[in-house]
Amino acid sequence: MKFLEAKFVKGFIRMCDDGWNQGWHERNGGNLSYRVKPEEVGLVKENFNTKEWQPIGASVPTLANEYFLVTGSGKYFRNVSIQPEDSICMIELDEKGEKYRIVWGLIHGGKPTSELPSHLMNHEVKALVNPEYRVIYHAHTTNIIALTFVLPLKDEVFTRELWEMATECPVVFPSGVGVVGWMVPGGKEIAIATSKLMKEYDLAIWAHHGMFAAGYDFDLTFGLMHTAEKAAEILVKTLSMQPNKLQTITTQNFRNLAIDFKVTLPEKFLYEK
Repeated sequence: MKFLEAKFVKGFIRMCDDGWNQGWHERNGGNLSYRVKPEEVGLVKENFNTKEWQPIGASVPTLANEYFLVTGSGKYFRNVSIQPEDSICMIELDEKGEKYRIVWGLIHGGKPTSELPSHLMNHEVKALVNPEYRVIYHAHTTNIIALTFVLPLKDEVFTRELWEMATECPVVFPSGVGVVGWMVPGGKEIAIATSKLMKEYDLAIWAHHGMFAAGYDFDLTFGLMHTAEKAAEILVKTLSMQPNKLQTITTQNFRNLAIDFKVTLPEKFLYEK
């Protein structure tokens, strides 16, 4: 099968397009990665052109010998659908999970996303929680970023505020949202901080930068990011009209919602305000 005809590749490209159309990927902002299933690797292996091994910058032994489809460093999401061979790549990890090599893509040169350590460490954490997790998505979500300048950078505050903005939020992300204070992106330290949050959450906010989302597939992961960002947009609009809410979803409302929708909402988010 030709590489670009594979269903998982088409899904990856569509998600890049969806993110671009939302306005979350200015210039070369944001990145996406997908942990490829063994049977999917088999479908496209005839297209591989293997390059030299390179250091990941982190150790992810649980992911040894696995393959990932990732966006390229410095590449633009707006070009993924029209120049996929130059914008994305598939990589293979070595037997220790310490090195990678490109096996397809980036035909004009380049490297996987500069956030590769964060992506792979997050993939490792989520795969240990549940092997069904396969997508890690980082986007520069405008309203989430705006809120990191005016809300305390605390998991409890961001989760509760987003939950209150749309009834679906505690159903879509019942475990809540984690927050990482500002750090230099692209390195091991921020990767470690984010992966710690991913043990508990499917969403992690990078202060003044954007958000990471994890999910089983492209639809669920994009939908998760989209839901949180829309809630943030509603909150930004609400605060711009009036700093104090006249009414909102209450703690008891959340408890009732949890019963009806059969979700567990952590008590740390159900504080009285």
